[in-house]
Amino acid sequence: MKHNGPTTKIIAGKYKGKLLELPSLEVTRSSKARLKESLFNVLQFDIIDKIFIESFAGSGSIGLEAVSREAKRAYFVELDKNSYRILTKNCNAIEPQKCQTFMGDTFIQTPSILNSLKNSNDELILYVDPPFDYREGMDEVYKKSFDMIENIENENIFMIIFEHVSTLEMPERLGKFILNKTKKFGKSSLSYYTYK
Repeated sequence: MKHNGPTTKIIAGKYKGKLLELPSLEVTRSSKARLKESLFNVLQFDIIDKIFIESFAGSGSIGLEAVSREAKRAYFVELDKNSYRILTKNCNAIEPQKCQTFMGDTFIQTPSILNSLKNSNDELILYVDPPFDYREGMDEVYKKSFDMIENIENENIFMIIFEHVSTLEMPERLGKFILNKTKKFGKSSLSYYTYK
């Protein structure tokens, strides 16, 4: 079956140029190419052999970009049924054995993934991209995301990256993590948190 909806391409790495399907834009915002490019310019070779966790994954385009650039594995969490279907399709088209998808609530699934990797020797990169308040009942989403990060006990987190609406004032500290820098791309911004 041909997909006539929106698509995006993998920017670089071994799957460069591969098309990914996107869910309908009412449900998820696709991370803009400029933002995605900037993110991976910051990460560069740090992505290699790390485990990448994408909360609120949507189409999985960020995590799959990480896989294309030699991340060891990617975990994806998505709640919306249709987005999840597209996510699994995209993973299967790229490198299914490196992808693990979870359908469900990010605030339950992400901590449980982190917990399962707590004693792993691998370093983790967590990417959190809460939906803007597109949908009803989303006002709490940032607060819940901050709480989730404050409660992380893992010692093996390399970096936490937040994609958020640019008007949001990001906390200087979230639990063990310190805000390193924020970069703006119009309506969206990326904020980087590390241990120090």
